[in-house]
Amino acid sequence: MSELKQELKEKIIDILNLEDLSPSDINNNDALFGDGLGLDSIDALELIVMLDKDFGIQLTDPKQGKEIFKSISVLADYIAEHRKK
Repeated sequence: MSELKQELKEKIIDILNLEDLSPSDINNNDALFGDGLGLDSIDALELIVMLDKDFGIQLTDPKQGKEIFKSISVLADYIAEHRKK
């Protein structure tokens, strides 16, 4: 699971062009949106595309996305349970 969390941190930094961050700057339990990492709705769309492309997970319910993207830990747990790739 720690490998998946590391991979997610690297993908988020790369996909969202967060060049001023390194994976070690992102705590597994920090909020991804709002006061935590400070991501916005455009970033959420990028993460949804990443889930589909890299893990075969399609999100159709925006409320589901809000729950899944709470933190790296929550996201990694969801991917581990639902990944198709």
